[in-house]
Amino acid sequence: MADHINLVKLCVGAEKLEDLLAWQAQRVAQNGQGAPRHVTRMWPKRAAELLAGGSLYWVFKGVILARQRIVRLDEVTGEDGIARCGIVLDPVAVRTAPSPRKPFQGWRYLRPEDAPPDLRAGRAADDALPPSLDAALAEIGVL
Repeated sequence: MADHINLVKLCVGAEKLEDLLAWQAQRVAQNGQGAPRHVTRMWPKRAAELLAGGSLYWVFKGVILARQRIVRLDEVTGEDGIARCGIVLDPVAVRTAPSPRKPFQGWRYLRPEDAPPDLRAGRAADDALPPSLDAALAEIGVL
């Protein structure tokens, strides 16, 4: 049994990993934070397990396609005065084998044994397939 846990989250507004990375780079440049940060309303109850080697797995159009290691959790106070959780991520994203996911809101925990494997080094450099094709191939178990 692994001593860490992961998160899985829908990547709203991005069609592919490159879209997410471009958005993150823009935000880092604007804020000078040094690392991408995803702010969420809820603080994970399993924070210690996340920080023991967990990653945030991103779902694009119904398919997990990538992950980013969780570096730390920061308390972020919004303009409304409400404290939120800033999930600070490694700027390097790792492509994963496509894994279909049904829609959900917020984030969910993802056990290491349920997480899709990272793509082989040679495969990670391949051009990405269109998300709909990735989803269809993952659905029938080809990828």
